[in-house]
Amino acid sequence: MNTSSIDRYSLKQYTRLMISFFGCLFVLTLFQYGMLFYKGVIDTIFSVSLLKAIVHQIGFTALMGIVMVFPFNFWENLRPKYGFNLVFGFLSLVLIFEAILTVYYSTTLVPLGSDILGYSYTDVKITLANSGGFMISVYLLIAVIILIGLFLGLYRITSKFYHRISKMYPFTIVLFSLFMASIFTNGKPINQNKVQYLAVNVYNTSTEDNSYTSTEEYPLVQGSTIENVLGAYFELKEEKPNIVFVMVEGLGRDFVGKGAEFGGFTPYLDSLTTKSLYWENFLSNTGRTFGVLPSLLGSLPFGKSGFMELEEYPNKLTMFSVLKNNGYHTSFYQGTNSSFDKVDRFLRSEHLDFVLDKSGFGNKYQQQAEDAAGSSWGYPDKELFKKSLSLERSKDQPRLEVYMTISTHEPFIPPNQNFFENRVKDILAKGDFDSRVEKIVEKNANVFATLLYTDDAIKWFMESYKLQPNYENTIFIFTGDHRLIPIPQRNTISRFHVPLIMYSPMLKTTRKMSSISSHFDVTPSILALLDNAYEMKMPKKVAWMGGALDMETAFRSTKNIPLMRNKNELKEYISGEKLYTDGDIVELDEDMDFSSAFGIGSVEKSLERFKSVNHYVTTENKIIPDSLTIFSVQKEKFTPAEITWINSMYDGSNFDRSFFKARDLAFDKKWDDALLLCRYILSESPSHIDTKILSGRVHIWKGNYEESVKILKACIAMNPNYIDSYAALFDVYFWYDKYAEGLALVDLVQENSASANEISSKISRAKNAARKAGVKIHKNTNKEAKNTLASIEK
Repeated sequence: MNTSSIDRYSLKQYTRLMISFFGCLFVLTLFQYGMLFYKGVIDTIFSVSLLKAIVHQIGFTALMGIVMVFPFNFWENLRPKYGFNLVFGFLSLVLIFEAILTVYYSTTLVPLGSDILGYSYTDVKITLANSGGFMISVYLLIAVIILIGLFLGLYRITSKFYHRISKMYPFTIVLFSLFMASIFTNGKPINQNKVQYLAVNVYNTSTEDNSYTSTEEYPLVQGSTIENVLGAYFELKEEKPNIVFVMVEGLGRDFVGKGAEFGGFTPYLDSLTTKSLYWENFLSNTGRTFGVLPSLLGSLPFGKSGFMELEEYPNKLTMFSVLKNNGYHTSFYQGTNSSFDKVDRFLRSEHLDFVLDKSGFGNKYQQQAEDAAGSSWGYPDKELFKKSLSLERSKDQPRLEVYMTISTHEPFIPPNQNFFENRVKDILAKGDFDSRVEKIVEKNANVFATLLYTDDAIKWFMESYKLQPNYENTIFIFTGDHRLIPIPQRNTISRFHVPLIMYSPMLKTTRKMSSISSHFDVTPSILALLDNAYEMKMPKKVAWMGGALDMETAFRSTKNIPLMRNKNELKEYISGEKLYTDGDIVELDEDMDFSSAFGIGSVEKSLERFKSVNHYVTTENKIIPDSLTIFSVQKEKFTPAEITWINSMYDGSNFDRSFFKARDLAFDKKWDDALLLCRYILSESPSHIDTKILSGRVHIWKGNYEESVKILKACIAMNPNYIDSYAALFDVYFWYDKYAEGLALVDLVQENSASANEISSKISRAKNAARKAGVKIHKNTNKEAKNTLASIEK
């Protein structure tokens, strides 16, 4: 850009700049529609929707033009070229952000809104890393260079026809007119400017009035009597049954059961629907994984960004706590990090007996293949099931087991990918798919291959579970946390539309329900079944968000069901057969489509009432009173002085960074300060194993042998493959002359950790010390010590 001859930029250059800005937005719009057409989401690029998108981009350009003309003139008058450079830089940043949001929308089919506020830095980092973060960064850098180059190129081109522009009315009046015209053009996420959508969404959410005006202190509390709608379908035994939940990542109804739009890729689950109690019009209460545990296992309200994101948990009841209080062994199994979405914190508040996550597999199991960035999401579904079924189960204690699968999540890299992608081709060749579905499947072969893999893993799990104690006395419950996001969806309700399959060897009959229920209804219904058949210690009152599952075989919708699309985005609400969604009120039909629309209705008011109650009970600890809770939430307590000091050391954005600060304090022999910071980190992220190990080391440096061993054994149980836990415990045993325990630890580390060679010197030291002390080295060395460690590992 040759600007040396220009002393001060005028409205002429400003006009050309805004036109060039619109040109870039126009190209991004074409890119979005091209991507959606390529993926099979839309039938044509050039449509009325595209015209509306162009109008909205013109309106956004007009808005930017009106807002930026004042700083442009101010800075140009103050110092030539400053105003122009300021506006150019700002608009370049807006274009980059628009490009990022456009790519996000084209990939997920959901615009990024206020939910961005609900994710922590760590969550975002993990998600990006496991969705090809490195390649995304490379592509983004290339796109930024192209975009800025286009911006500059268009600016130069506009000089050739500016004489026509100069004949326009005063430019600010033109801009204002265009902006006003766009306001009255009906916009949907597909055709709205993504930066504007995000800004408006964040503003509306931040300024939303959720004040609670009722005088009722506990508005959710009700009598514990829930109709036992499941009792007639089970031949329950004398002993309480095992309850096994399998929450399948992305398992939408569009992929499962008769009449599925993308049917044929979950053959085992399809067959299971015909042998079970099966709800085909079932709903997840959230459109992302963050909400499935509290909704399905607790029938709990959402809070602002999801229940697990609450800074302090209110008193609550869940299936975990109720069944544990009735003698059940409670466990949770997941192949990825349990710290993601703060799952570990929620499970700790429920006092689970056992939690397995990515850190606890050991070296006998194969992680999911790394993506282009060299990152692995965790252990694929079959490895998860293999690991869980290798663990001992008691014959004499009923069990509540909850599984969360991960394979059907980006980046969709199943084991034996070529094998399953060939199966996708075979299914397409033999199936009777319409051209649209066929095109979508072909473009997303890796996604459908992963569905086949997960279905195959579930089949293996069910066959293998028959060898577990009391299989004949077990109820299995399968559902999705939400519908797969990358595959195009028919409407806004599709994202929540998931199957519910309830299978058991004790089933007396099968039944398919077409009526609508949701995750909120599962815990009340299961507990009603158990309470009716056994002498259960049940709360006198409950605060469930749901009620009994609807067992009607014909389609009907009788419930009030809030639906949280993303963290911070509560924009859907079902009341009877009417659905409020993004300002529209529509009627649901038997195909879960929208059959008609209504201009006005009471559904929006019902949603507003729910929002106020949801906000009140979760922020004021008013779900249930202390007298009704089983496990009172015992948050780690810190004095005001301690909190002030912690805040001076920890900014709350990164647990790893705060761990390094705690480690530095420990190395400086400020042990009490180090332990305080460790305690705070673990209160927020209980599965941060490096912090646990550090606290174990600090205790031994302070001379607290018993506490140190207790912490480090717990670290080994939590992650039997992580070598640092063994390294620390070897040191403790050596310093305190515990030679037999050191020998037992040698066997354990060599059995569980693939990295035992990294601490070969500590292993040799333990063996030599035991030999000098006269401890014999053989398989039965210190059997008691070995059994202690083995029991912790289990």
